[in-house]
Amino acid sequence: MAFEFFRSVAGSDSKLDIPTMGLELTVPLSQSASGGALTVLETINAPGFGPPLHRHHETEIFRVLEGKYLYEVNGERFYAAAGDLVSIPGGAAHTFTNVSDGASRQLVLMLPAMDAFRFFSGLGELMAAGRPDMATLNAYGAPWRVEFLGPPIHAASSAAAGDK
Repeated sequence: MAFEFFRSVAGSDSKLDIPTMGLELTVPLSQSASGGALTVLETINAPGFGPPLHRHHETEIFRVLEGKYLYEVNGERFYAAAGDLVSIPGGAAHTFTNVSDGASRQLVLMLPAMDAFRFFSGLGELMAAGRPDMATLNAYGAPWRVEFLGPPIHAASSAAAGDK
C-alpha cells in the first residue's frame, strides 16, 4: 500500500456533526487517499462526551490539540492535555471523555486505515434516537471489527485516575 501525492485543502474535507455523540469529525486523509495505510481524523468533542469502551484491530494515535481528556486503556486511567500524545495498540480496550469545560480537539491517526466517515455516519444514524443497547452496538460494529465493551467513562469517574 503505497502513498500517492495528496493535498487536503481547508474546507474540502469530509465533515460530520453528530450532536447526540457530542462529536464533530473531519477526515482530512481518507483510506482511499492513503492506499489503505492510514486514516487521519480531527475530532472536536463536547464537554462530558466520548465513545463507549471499545476495541478494534487498528492502532490509534491521538494528539490532543486543545482541552483535556480522561482516557482508559486496558483498565488504566490517565489524563491527556493539549500537546500530549497517546498511542493505543490495535486490540486494546479503550475509551476517553472530554473533561474540559469547553470543546476539546484531537488529531487521530488510524493504522491501517478505516473508512471512518462511513463508520461514524452510520453510528450517528444508529444513535440518533438515543444510545442503543450493547447488542445493537455490537451488531453494528461487527462488520467493522469493532467490539463495544461498555459505556463511556464520565468526569465523575475521574477521581479514580488521580492526576496521572
